[in-house]
Amino acid sequence: MQPMRPFQPRLLATTRFAFLLAAALLVSHAARAQEAPDALVKRVTEDVLQIVKTDPKVQAGDQARIKEVIESKLLPYFDFTRMTALACGRNWRTATPEQQQRLTDEFRQLLVRTYSGALSQYRNQTLTYLPLRADPNATDVLVKTQVVRQGQPPVQIDYSLEKKQDGWKAYDVIVAGVSLVTNYRDEFNAQVQSGGIDGLIKSLAAKNAAPSPPPAPVNIK
Repeated sequence: MQPMRPFQPRLLATTRFAFLLAAALLVSHAARAQEAPDALVKRVTEDVLQIVKTDPKVQAGDQARIKEVIESKLLPYFDFTRMTALACGRNWRTATPEQQQRLTDEFRQLLVRTYSGALSQYRNQTLTYLPLRADPNATDVLVKTQVVRQGQPPVQIDYSLEKKQDGWKAYDVIVAGVSLVTNYRDEFNAQVQSGGIDGLIKSLAAKNAAPSPPPAPVNIK
């Protein structure tokens, strides 16, 4: 078993930023379900960045406001069941339906807690959007972007999306070649080996019950 691959601090901050943007991909319903996924990524990303720049509570790091935005407008458009299954790997198939639901709920909360700080850590990064290379009838695509940081090399951000009946939903983010979701797999495997599926659920619940670190306010220039 290999240890969980750690993110470097700057890359982790960029990953949190990318997760927030990925969470914002699908803020519309049937009327926008036919929109091309790359066009959707660009439009909604720009909308989210505008909120970050203009909402004083978000800029001040108000976690209640940040959670409200994420919970009400962003997270319903993530496929957390698929994300949790990917993170659990083969262990997902051995879990009962009740355990799968509990794992999904806890993993969802963990991602919310871990990455809600993305809004308060925004530092005027800009994004470039690469041409989409996918069949027009594809139902599973990879949308590629780059985060441009002043004085630093750009960071590749790839968004995996699947087309559902109600539109495109994000199920993974790959930052500089590292999958946000499957990066948890080794850690989850270790927890299952030592304590079973219930042990993994307890471990996630304990992390979710721990105090969150204080956010840094946004510095908008």
